[in-house]
Amino acid sequence: MKKIAVLSSGGGTNFEAVLNGCKQGKINGEVVLLIYNRKEAYSRQRAQRRGIPAKYINRIASGGVEKMQQEVYEELCAAEAEIIVLAGYLEKLGKKVVENWENKIINVHPSLIPMFCGKGYFGQNVHKAVIDGGVKISGCTVHLVDANYDTGPIIMQECVTVEEEDTPQSLAEKILPHEHKCLVNSLALLCDDRIRIDKNRVFII
Repeated sequence: MKKIAVLSSGGGTNFEAVLNGCKQGKINGEVVLLIYNRKEAYSRQRAQRRGIPAKYINRIASGGVEKMQQEVYEELCAAEAEIIVLAGYLEKLGKKVVENWENKIINVHPSLIPMFCGKGYFGQNVHKAVIDGGVKISGCTVHLVDANYDTGPIIMQECVTVEEEDTPQSLAEKILPHEHKCLVNSLALLCDDRIRIDKNRVFII
């Protein structure tokens, strides 16, 4: 079993999907740590209910971005995390984390990368941009994390139709189940060492 650490900033439904995937045997791993950066993040309560250690690390409380990133690195090392999952985590990882867990960090993003991604594209901002852009198809992407925003190799994507009556909220609700499915399936592949990367492309072994 691989040791998994999850980083979250919000409600944690993707975190819950990972927990359920592990419990149901879909993922050959166990969650050993939650790191959250907002005191009101509901993901903390989800961790408490499951008896999973949860650590609050915030850039202001830490005294700046670099100190926050160092604290995150130290907690991941202490937990002996082998794989890192970003589940709605709204901070950038430090260089140490990205380099030490190269190709072992995954993120779920609520659009079809490379569309509507990058700095500033998170949560409802993504879905509003999709609707304002008039596109007919959106979806979600699970990708490996590198040093930049949303540019790592893509593991899995799923599509949904953007209807005329959709709002950012309704589109988010439509995409969310696909996020859960793609994240669990991608994490399962990563835990089973079934992902091969060649020239920024992911191949399933």
